[in-house]
Amino acid sequence: MAEAALRPGRDDDAAGFIDLIGACWAEYPGCVMDMERENAELRALATYYADKGGALWAAEADGVLVGMTGVAPLDDGAWEAGKVYVSTGQRGTGLALSLMTVAEAHARAAGATELKLWSDTRFTRAHSFYEKLGFVRAGAIRVLDDLSNSLEYAYAKPLAGVVVQRLDVAAAESAGRALADILCACVDAGASVSYLPPLAPDVARGFYRMKARDVAAGSRIVLAGWVDGVLRGTVMLDMDMPPNQPHRAEVQKLLVHPGARRNGLAHALMDALEDEARAAGRTLLTLDTRAGDAAELLYRSMDYHEAGRIPRFALNADGTPCDTLYFWKEIA
Repeated sequence: MAEAALRPGRDDDAAGFIDLIGACWAEYPGCVMDMERENAELRALATYYADKGGALWAAEADGVLVGMTGVAPLDDGAWEAGKVYVSTGQRGTGLALSLMTVAEAHARAAGATELKLWSDTRFTRAHSFYEKLGFVRAGAIRVLDDLSNSLEYAYAKPLAGVVVQRLDVAAAESAGRALADILCACVDAGASVSYLPPLAPDVARGFYRMKARDVAAGSRIVLAGWVDGVLRGTVMLDMDMPPNQPHRAEVQKLLVHPGARRNGLAHALMDALEDEARAAGRTLLTLDTRAGDAAELLYRSMDYHEAGRIPRFALNADGTPCDTLYFWKEIA
């Protein structure tokens, strides 16, 4: 199989675009292409994107169009990615990633701060791909009045700098894979967060699936942090306190991927979590951490007060015992 080459899309790619999209849609029962009423832009797609102020790319292999994508500006710094298709023979080769990488780079260079997209609820393979790229579900399902009876998920992610966002239940569920990868990477790097290495991805994924259920129940707040479009950190606030402690919440699982540290993400996550706690009427935060970890320095720098130390509370990855420190902070 020849390696696919990317180039700007052209209006005279129309036949190739139509064949590619038609073949992809044919994989899903009920997906119908209506060139006259619903897909007329495919006849001059490069012009369509240019008129929107965006850009279009095509990928060719042996003279056959095997991939495509486009991006265009929306408003308030957001851009939208669309027409993301790769032929069956090119899947798993990295072509889809190359297409999305060039699209993201173009949007970012044009000043985009957020990238959005819509994906049919039937396109489950695409959902996994987008979630690996740091996209999370954002907003309600869109109902299209089309021949395919389409329902579409909205996905979004910030593109520029360090950004922290609260995840609702749909976003928390869709972010589960990325959050699990962060948890596994932190445990493998020696973090003391309840698990010992090697942490199986399925176990980590199951952990965040349970936490998404807590988000749905209103007993937990989950925040995610991105660095230049990549989901790299997270922290949680457990709101499920006893009846005599309605003013308290517990900070849990502050995690930053080992490859994304020392850029302020951990501090940004904690600042945002305190804001969420205040908004929820909580005035006392508690947490624990392994003595001597970098997190200890962070908490002290943010005016958390040490409440005590329990010697040999947990085990390090090598089986040696470690002390755990407990902290508290009152927030206005």
